[in-house]
Amino acid sequence: MYAVIETGGKQYRVKQGQSLRVETLPGEAGDAIKLDKVLLVGEGAAVKVGTPYIAGGTVAATIKNHGRGVKLKIVKFRRRKHHQKITGHRQNYTEIEITGISAA
Repeated sequence: MYAVIETGGKQYRVKQGQSLRVETLPGEAGDAIKLDKVLLVGEGAAVKVGTPYIAGGTVAATIKNHGRGVKLKIVKFRRRKHHQKITGHRQNYTEIEITGISAA
């Protein structure tokens, strides 16, 4: 069984036992959370699609940890102007593990 969920403005295809990194979610490591923005649930040939979300559909997950991604470099450079600006960015994330999928 798999599901397509929406969290943090992005969509993810998940199945039970899978770990993934999503945008920062509130909660501590070890907390159980429910993601209720379920767009699609499928099992074999049977697929249930929401409009836009499945009513009563939930995905249960456990927060494994919080962290920060790798540093990205942003370079602004103007040729022949003696101008160069370098900045960096590290995005926060929450690593979760999917524990259950319910289509209700």
